[in-house]
Amino acid sequence: MTDDATTGGGTTGDAPPGRGLFAALPRHGAEALSALAADVAFTAGSRLFEEGRPADRFWVVRTGTVALDTHIPGRSAVVVETVGAGELVGWSWLVPPHEWRLGASATTAVRAWQFDASGVRDLCSRDPVLGQALALYVAGVVGHRLEATRTRLLDLYAPRPVDVPPAGGARR
Repeated sequence: MTDDATTGGGTTGDAPPGRGLFAALPRHGAEALSALAADVAFTAGSRLFEEGRPADRFWVVRTGTVALDTHIPGRSAVVVETVGAGELVGWSWLVPPHEWRLGASATTAVRAWQFDASGVRDLCSRDPVLGQALALYVAGVVGHRLEATRTRLLDLYAPRPVDVPPAGGARR
């Protein structure tokens, strides 16, 4: 996390929205997870994390947008998806070796709930029902991000079709 993040004192007293991650969890799990949340803010342009670095936290965006990017050797980073309110930022904290698979930057001012990865993993090990629900939700996010990344990279780097004349006709 960059120095552009500010943290509110302790956990939030806010109830999480009834969608996304919190809606995917059993009620007791959503309550237990929200008790671990810290309210944070990022200024536009702040870097949340870098690809390849240790993944020790994650966020649920409350307001604003975050661009997820990947490093392409010999090129600048490519934005593969932009996420907004209610969406999860970061899944690499759950899967060993706990290193970021993408990078992330705030594209606007962002308010988010931040979660300590080891605290959430401990919570999940004590509550297997919560752990399974969280793992299934994160697996869905990973699948979606993989598809978005593939689509974006094909958009940028796939060969373009050549100008082919219509069938049965000559090119004019």
